[in-house]
Amino acid sequence: IFEKIALPLSIPALVGTAVSLLLAFRTAQSYERWWEARTVWGAIVNDSRTFIRQVRQFTSEDNKQIADQFTERQIIWVYALGEALRRQPFSPKVQAYLAFHKISGANIPNALLDRHSDDIALLAQRGIITDFKQVQLNETLARLCDSMGKCERIKNTVFPKSYSLLVHTLIYVFAAILPFGLEDSQLAVEVLMTILIPLLFIAIEKTAIIMQDPFENTPVDTPMTSLAQTIEINLLEMTGAQEIPVKPKRNEYFEM
Repeated sequence: IFEKIALPLSIPALVGTAVSLLLAFRTAQSYERWWEARTVWGAIVNDSRTFIRQVRQFTSEDNKQIADQFTERQIIWVYALGEALRRQPFSPKVQAYLAFHKISGANIPNALLDRHSDDIALLAQRGIITDFKQVQLNETLARLCDSMGKCERIKNTVFPKSYSLLVHTLIYVFAAILPFGLEDSQLAVEVLMTILIPLLFIAIEKTAIIMQDPFENTPVDTPMTSLAQTIEINLLEMTGAQEIPVKPKRNEYFEM
C-alpha cells in the first residue's frame, strides 16, 4: 500500500525548511543564554578583584585585618553563589564560614553581600573611609549584586515548553513524510536519508537544550567552581596571604 503513496519532494522540503528555521532560532537563543552566563561570571571575576583592591586602598596598612575579612567573605560568596545556582549542598568551606559567622537565610549569597554592606557602613561610621570612598565601594557591591541577579534570572527563567513541543512535532512529521517524497529506485539511500536527516535535527535540538541551562552542572556548564578558584587565588595574592591554594588541573575534560 505504502509503495503507491508518493508526495512531491517540495512538501518534505517545506517542512524541513520550517524545522531548520526553528532549530536555528532555538540554537541561537540557547547559545545567547550560555554566553550571557559566561559574560556575567567574567564580570564577577573583575568586580571581585576591583572590590578587594578598593578595600585595600581605602584602608590603611594598619587595618590589614579589615581587608582580610572582606577577602575571605568575597571568596566564600563566589563559591556560595556557584553552588546555590547549581542547587547543590554548600561545600564544607562555605558551611564552616556560615556557621562561624552565624549567617543564614533563604538566599545565602545575598546575605553575604549584606554583611559586606554592613561592614562598609561601619567603616564609614568609624571614619576609616570617607563618604566618597563609601560610595565607590557601594557601587562595586551593586555591580556584584546585579551580576548575582542576572544569574538568578537565567537560572529561574525556563525555555518555553511549547516551543520544544512544536519543534519535536515538526521533526516527527518530517521523518514520517520524508520517505514518501524520495525515489524508490535506490532503497538503501532512501532508508539512510530517512534515518540520518531526522537524527541530525534531533541532535541539534538536544544540543540547544543542553546549552540553554548553563547552571545545571553539565559538561557545557559555566565553570563556576574553576572561576571561583581563580578568584580565590587572585584575591589571596592581592592581600599578601602566605598560604595560597594551587588550582587543580583537569585533564579529563575541557573547561568552557
